[in-house]
Amino acid sequence: MVPAQTRSGPSWEKLLNPNRLGRRSPKSELGRSPFNSDHDKIIFSGAFRRLAQKTQVHPHAKNDHIHNRLTHSLEVACVGRSLGVNVGYLLMEQGSLPDGVSPTDIGDIVQAACLAHDIGNPPFGHTGEEAIRYWFQNDGAKYLEGLDPAQRADLMQFEGNAQGLRVLTTAEYYPHEGGMRLTYATLASFIKYPWTSVSPAENQRPKKNKYGVFQSELSLFNEIAEEVGLTKRAEGAWYDRHPLVYLMEAADDFCYGLIDLEDGLQMGILNWEQIYSILEPILELKDRTGFEKYLGDAPDGRRPSIIRGKIIEKCVESAASAFRKYEKEILNGEHVDLISLCDPEIKTYVAQAKELARREIFNHRRKIELELGAYNCIASLLNSLCDSVYEIVNKNNQSISFRAQRVAALLGEKNLYSNNPSASEADKKYFALMKVIDFVSGMTDRYASYLAKQLSGTAT
Repeated sequence: MVPAQTRSGPSWEKLLNPNRLGRRSPKSELGRSPFNSDHDKIIFSGAFRRLAQKTQVHPHAKNDHIHNRLTHSLEVACVGRSLGVNVGYLLMEQGSLPDGVSPTDIGDIVQAACLAHDIGNPPFGHTGEEAIRYWFQNDGAKYLEGLDPAQRADLMQFEGNAQGLRVLTTAEYYPHEGGMRLTYATLASFIKYPWTSVSPAENQRPKKNKYGVFQSELSLFNEIAEEVGLTKRAEGAWYDRHPLVYLMEAADDFCYGLIDLEDGLQMGILNWEQIYSILEPILELKDRTGFEKYLGDAPDGRRPSIIRGKIIEKCVESAASAFRKYEKEILNGEHVDLISLCDPEIKTYVAQAKELARREIFNHRRKIELELGAYNCIASLLNSLCDSVYEIVNKNNQSISFRAQRVAALLGEKNLYSNNPSASEADKKYFALMKVIDFVSGMTDRYASYLAKQLSGTAT
């Protein structure tokens, strides 16, 4: 727990700022709030669409029932919307909502943040993140020479959450001119870890091994934090989270607690008895009695769907109640997550679901084999792309090899150069390497596998 400080905390009026990145005023649209617009911008983005071919847990799953990043994000958004609306009504009842803000606005903000919460994840899920880090810490370390420590840390400690902020604010729609130009409220509700990869207060932060802001988006983050009134900690080294981040994170936890187990059942890794023993304590006796007939008649693969709605309902009720009870402390940054404040049976369910998934699913032999292959795939891509980009930047695009020219064409030649005339050599290298990161992390699993074979000359 973060030590409390004597202060009133940020105001909801500022936290729910509907203005858009770049201090742009939102459009007035009949029947469509600025937060609805955020939802639609995310849905129609290429980065969101590509989540359909990105790993959630199981790379290259052949079972069509298995979740991918897109289906997971849509489900999290549904739960997040319900949780946000619930909290919105509780805030309205106690007079906390500003004039002109409705409970459904809270639901819309959380829903948009949930839709985007995995939008920066590379191919092959968390294994892809680890593979990028590993490559820059080893074979790719030579390309980081001349960069400042914070820039090197961004690449050696690559983080999908920070890449997500980059997608939303830099890479999509209007590159380097606001990106998707979402509202400040939605962007702040998306940033789970409001600090950079390097911080003088690193050991004081709520989570040491996570961060949410690259150096390339630091000025944009500072703008977001200022516009919604996030509280600075440790001389600005990091900030308290936006309170709606807690709702987005809880919705994610509730969903992957369920879907990891459901997918494990579909893959034949888990059995129904293992799953039901974790979920049953959440159900009241009348619920269990009512579901018995349907559960008994259904095949194992369909059983989770019978009780899923009731489980999510209980989770949402518990989380909304906890948020209301601890609203003041959450606004003051005195808690690091919402699950720990929920009812005991909800906390136990989330903890047990994570542990069962870690023990049985994440260590399954097939998953391990595919993950090792993902390391080779990511390494092959980065070896080919970074070598040529390094040549282009060092030679200032003069007398570069034909191979480098073709890589520049693949990446989009104009995208490799900073439009800042006063950029240092380190900044130019960092800018170009981040463009490679945009390209690789934006790939689907299938395209990454295909292109790695093409670039290595092994395609058939």
